[in-house]
Amino acid sequence: MSTAQPIPGPVTPARGLGRLFIRKSLQQMQSEHESSGLRRSLSSLNLVSLGIGCIIGTGIFVLTGRAAAEFAGPAIMVSFVITGVLCTFVALCYAELASMLPVSGSAYSYSYASMGELVAWIMGVLLVLEYGLAASTVAVGWSSYVVSLLQDVGLHLPTRLTAAPGVPILEGGTVVALGVVNLPAIVAVIAASSLLVLGVQESANANNIIVLIKLSVVVAFILVGAFFVNTDNWFPLVPQEIPAPPAGTERGVWADIWRAMKNVLSGQNASQYGVGGVITAAATIFFAYIGFEAVSTAGAEAQNPGRDMPIGIIGSLLVCTALYILTSAVLVGIVPYTELDTAAPIAIAVNKMGMPWFAILVKIGAIAGISSVILVLLYGQTRIFYTMARDGLLPPAFARVHPRFRTPWIGTILVGILASGFSGLMSLDALVDLTNVGSLAAFAMVCFTVLYLRITAPDWARPFRVPFFPLVPVIGAAMCLFLVMSLMANAATRNFFLVYLVGGMAIYFSYGIRKSRLARGELVVGAEPTMDLPKRLDI
Repeated sequence: MSTAQPIPGPVTPARGLGRLFIRKSLQQMQSEHESSGLRRSLSSLNLVSLGIGCIIGTGIFVLTGRAAAEFAGPAIMVSFVITGVLCTFVALCYAELASMLPVSGSAYSYSYASMGELVAWIMGVLLVLEYGLAASTVAVGWSSYVVSLLQDVGLHLPTRLTAAPGVPILEGGTVVALGVVNLPAIVAVIAASSLLVLGVQESANANNIIVLIKLSVVVAFILVGAFFVNTDNWFPLVPQEIPAPPAGTERGVWADIWRAMKNVLSGQNASQYGVGGVITAAATIFFAYIGFEAVSTAGAEAQNPGRDMPIGIIGSLLVCTALYILTSAVLVGIVPYTELDTAAPIAIAVNKMGMPWFAILVKIGAIAGISSVILVLLYGQTRIFYTMARDGLLPPAFARVHPRFRTPWIGTILVGILASGFSGLMSLDALVDLTNVGSLAAFAMVCFTVLYLRITAPDWARPFRVPFFPLVPVIGAAMCLFLVMSLMANAATRNFFLVYLVGGMAIYFSYGIRKSRLARGELVVGAEPTMDLPKRLDI
C-alpha cells in the first residue's frame, strides 16, 4: 500500500469560513481517476442501455398504480409528461457536467470541484437518500411481485410478514391484516449485499441482456394490454378535486394550476385529484426516473465522454419517458384507477386480462428487472461512501478493501444492514417520498452547479453545453424545488428530512471537517488499494 502524495493544484488549507469551500482542482480529480484502474470501454450504446437498466424498475412496476389511485386518476399520463420534461432539463445539466468532468462520484465530485467541500458533503448526504433509500424502496416493490408470483403457483407466505409494521394488507379491496415486517424485502437486500461483498462482475453485455428482458416485459405489456383497454376508464381524465373547491372559486385549467401552486407554496397539499393531484403525482412518480443520472457516474469509463455521456443520459431518459406514458395509459385503461392502490399494479392488470401464462411471464420479468436495480443502487451507495471515505470525510473503514474479494466490504455490509432495516420496517409511501425529496434537492443543486461553473469557470472545456442557457438550468432548479415543496407539505416527510440534514451536518462538523485530506494538502491517489470494480455494474 503506497502513501498519499501531494499533488499539483490549490491545496493550501483555507482559514475561517473559506475552509468550508475548499475545492478540488480539475488536475486532482483527473489524477485520482488515472489511479483508479478503470478502463474507457463503454460506448454510447452501452451508456444508453445502462441508463435504461437503472431507470426501469420499481417506479414503473410499482408507483404508477399508487400515484393514479391516490392523486391523479387517469391523468397519471400527464404527470409522467410533466416529470419527463423536468428530468430533461436536469439531464441536460448532468450531460454538461459529465462531459467536462468525466470522473466517478457523480454529483458529489462535481460539487467538490465547483462549490467546495461543504456543498459536496451536503450533496453526498442527499445521494444517500437517493441511492440508499431507493434500494429499500425497490426491495419493497420486489417483495410485492414475489408474493404475487408465489400465490400464482399456490405458495402463500404469512400475510403479516409481507408488509411494514402497521401497513394495511389488502385482498380484493378489503383489509385482511396489518403488516409486522416485510421479510421478502429484507431477504432481497441481504442477498444483493452479500453478492456485492463477494464481488459481482457484471459485464456490459450481461447488463444489456437484463435491459432487454425488462424492455421486453414492458413492451409486451403495452402491446398485449392494448387489446384489453376500456377507454371509458380514461374519463374523466382529471377526476374532480377532493375536497371540492369552495363555491364561487374561479375555475379553468390555468386557474386550477395557479391555485394548486399556491396551495403547495403555502404548505396546503391539495393532492387528491384535480390539477393539484396531477402535480403531486408528478412529484411521487419522480422516483420512476431516478437512474438516468447514474450514467454520469460512468464518465471515467466512457470511450468518448464528450460525445457518449450526453447521448447516454438523454437517450435513456427519452426512451423511458415514452415507455412510461404508454404503460400508464394501458394500465389505467385496463383497471379503474380507484383499484390500483397496490404495490404490484401491473400484476393486477395482467391478472385481469385472464391470461395466467402471460401474468406469470410478466411477473418473472418484473422480478428479474427489479432485482438488478436493487444491486445497482446498493452498489452506487457503497461507491459514494467509498469515494467520501477516500477523501477523508468518512471513517477509513468505508474505503477498506477486502484482501481477497477486493471490495469495500465493511461499507457494503453496513449499507446492507441499514437498507434492509428500512425496507422491512418502513412503508412504501414513506420510502418513496423521502427518496424523492433527496433526489429532487440533489438535482436542483446540479442545476445550480452548471450556473455557478458558467460564471466562475467560463474557460473550462465543455464538449457538451446546455442549450438555451441560462433558462434550462434555472427552470430545472425551480421545478425541482417546487416539487420538493409539494412533498414537504407532508409533516412526517418534512420532519424526517430536516432531522436527517441536521444529523448529516453534525457528522461533518464533528468528523469530516477535521479529517479532510484535501484540507491537509493530500490527494488520495494510492492511499487505499483500488477495488476490482465490476466491468459494468452501473454506478
